[in-house]
Amino acid sequence: MFKKVLIAEDLDAINLGIQQVLKDLDIADFQHSKYCDEAFLKIRAAINQKEPYDLLISDLSFKADHREIKIASGDELVQKVREIQPDIKILAYSVEDKSYRIKSLFENADIDAFVIKGLNSIEELKKAIHLISTSNEKFISTEVASALKEKNNYEIDDVDIKILKFLSDGTSQDEIIDIFKSTDTKPNSKSAIEKRLSKLKDFFKANNTVHLVAIAKDMGIV
Repeated sequence: MFKKVLIAEDLDAINLGIQQVLKDLDIADFQHSKYCDEAFLKIRAAINQKEPYDLLISDLSFKADHREIKIASGDELVQKVREIQPDIKILAYSVEDKSYRIKSLFENADIDAFVIKGLNSIEELKKAIHLISTSNEKFISTEVASALKEKNNYEIDDVDIKILKFLSDGTSQDEIIDIFKSTDTKPNSKSAIEKRLSKLKDFFKANNTVHLVAIAKDMGIV
């Protein structure tokens, strides 16, 4: 069983619930952070002190307040933690049910478990923690397990990322076309850009361009 755990969760009620789960599993050494930046600093400090955490339990969405932040979401936090401590076990605990986001966590951040917050989440947390502490198997809540089985033939490339970044900066579609033409970035025709935007909206299940940019930001793409 895990010996040292960090909880990244900004809601007190949820945090207390997770702490009770750890106590029920006889895990006594745990800390918590309400901010992603603070959680990352604690992970890094523990590594430097040669007393690393062996499990990170993180929410995905954190409400902004007066603090200046560098890491805005749990998605970005787990990715950065995985980079500095490749062997740490990571459990994402969230209400998120979008398949592309859950799949991205497993494929890009190599998380070990995803538990969806709900009626049975306490028992699922216990099962997930026990499973990933005793094996290399992955755990995912049954309600969203299909996310890992979904296939999509469309793959995002560098041009798509450039388009998303320009849109996030407030650049209009026509301005993007002009920039692409001036830098000889292809494709750069109006129809080609519109087609890419349409595919990106379908891929991310976005209702409109604003929603698309919001999703891309949540995933740390832009």
